[in-house]
Amino acid sequence: MSEYQTEEEQVEALKRWWKENGTSIIAGLVIGLGGVFGWQAWGNYQDRVGKSASESFNQMLNAVQQGDIDSSSKQAELLRLEYDSSNYAVFAALAQARLKVEQGDTAAARSQLEWAIAQADESSLKALAQLNLARILLSEGDLDGAEKLADSGTGSGFAGEFTMLRGDIAAERGDKQAAHQAYTQAMTQEVSNRNLLQMKLDDLALNNP
Repeated sequence: MSEYQTEEEQVEALKRWWKENGTSIIAGLVIGLGGVFGWQAWGNYQDRVGKSASESFNQMLNAVQQGDIDSSSKQAELLRLEYDSSNYAVFAALAQARLKVEQGDTAAARSQLEWAIAQADESSLKALAQLNLARILLSEGDLDGAEKLADSGTGSGFAGEFTMLRGDIAAERGDKQAAHQAYTQAMTQEVSNRNLLQMKLDDLALNNP
């Protein structure tokens, strides 16, 4: 599941996407450690949704950070039930998916991510959920499902990550040429871990003299 453990780096790509699109707010989110919007956006969001939602969200993040799975799960469920149309709930689902993966419960993680994809109204949040779900499917051998998600996410701020993912899928299929093409293309895009991408290219070269 090592591919799924890079949410913090993916967030950096999300920040860059927001900046490149001319938005004055630079979003910040660290799944599993904590997250917060830019201060102005955060305050506005609190006003719109209410202090109770923000308090539940912060409690969930603190519980996640402390490894308190029971408490974080309760807060996440509260957010999903009472604020299901807000991004608080989407963030909660992303965090819970991370915890479920760490527990080895990929079925529950898939459920959280599928819900996040269906509920997210921010394209980048939807893309982040799609990316992580695709990586889970790939790890489980569902190459067709992973590929479908990879193809659907190409227009997002995570284009480089999805390109690299398509390379991983091609490599898993044994199509080294397609994998090399995808990895090479990803090198021209924004990716969260360029060293990892280079390692994948080097590995292909070593195994395909």
